[in-house]
Amino acid sequence: MQYRRFGKTNWNVSEIGYGMWGLAGWTGTDQKEMETALDRSVELGCTFFDTAWGYGAGKSEEILGDLMKRHASKRLYFATKIPPMNFKWPSKPEYTLEECFPASHIIEYTEKSLKNLNVECIDLQQFHVWEDAWYDKDEWKNAVEKLKREGKVKHFGVSVNRWEPDNVLKTLETGLIDAVQVIYNIFDQAPEDNLFPLCRKLDIGVIARVPFDEGTLTGTLTKDTVFPKDDWRSTYFVPENLNASVDHAEALKPLIPEGMTMPELALRFILGNDDVHTIIPGMRKIRNVEANIGTSDGKKLEKALQVKLKDHRWDRTPTEWSQ
Repeated sequence: MQYRRFGKTNWNVSEIGYGMWGLAGWTGTDQKEMETALDRSVELGCTFFDTAWGYGAGKSEEILGDLMKRHASKRLYFATKIPPMNFKWPSKPEYTLEECFPASHIIEYTEKSLKNLNVECIDLQQFHVWEDAWYDKDEWKNAVEKLKREGKVKHFGVSVNRWEPDNVLKTLETGLIDAVQVIYNIFDQAPEDNLFPLCRKLDIGVIARVPFDEGTLTGTLTKDTVFPKDDWRSTYFVPENLNASVDHAEALKPLIPEGMTMPELALRFILGNDDVHTIIPGMRKIRNVEANIGTSDGKKLEKALQVKLKDHRWDRTPTEWSQ
């Protein structure tokens, strides 16, 4: 495993982290298999774990708390998120800060997370949605400063809405945000335009989420793929999105080097960007943990291939199904 400095926090985090959305609230997750996969990731050098209260109403946080207890001798860095008070994902321009993150709500859910994680201080607390129009509101700033002052949170971050990487730029300039979590992959390259340069300038940690484009970049989806009704992807991969996604994935296949899988290509593309400090793929099985962490070996894609992959940028705008 290779490690990268996580912005102004000065943490040295594993460049492959662990996204814990899939460990609570999804379907078909066997607890023993899940715990074994998590333990294996720690054995292989994973030190960064991302969860949220919204992942199973605190269940994923409890799972992470148990993991940290099992590996108390190791320094594991953990991030969680405060759900918006209206419990609507993503946020929309018409939502107010008072509807989503009044100070009392920020404090209440930080206390819940502290209890679920069984810790006295959260490494990185994030806003699970965000509107940059809120950047100048004192309400959230006062809550952030209070929680830091009381020693309950070390650093605050923002998880940016899908396909809206610029919807946080003014907020970053406040100096109160130390990390940004954003969708970044072979298709979603828009963060390179404005967000990454600003993070570089302000020394802000960058977490890349959705490295496989919700499954498209695994290369396993077809236009006939059907997800169970209780799997959120059943509403995300509507025919319009599924068909286009499969077409974009098919266009990539001729570029995959011999002996490499599409998921490996997807991760290595992101690792080729030094502006990203950690990637958080969801991993529920040991084989996924071993394969994903195996890409952190210090080897880069050939420059010509990295450049060719840039041509597969696919700019999209939020829709009713792109929650």
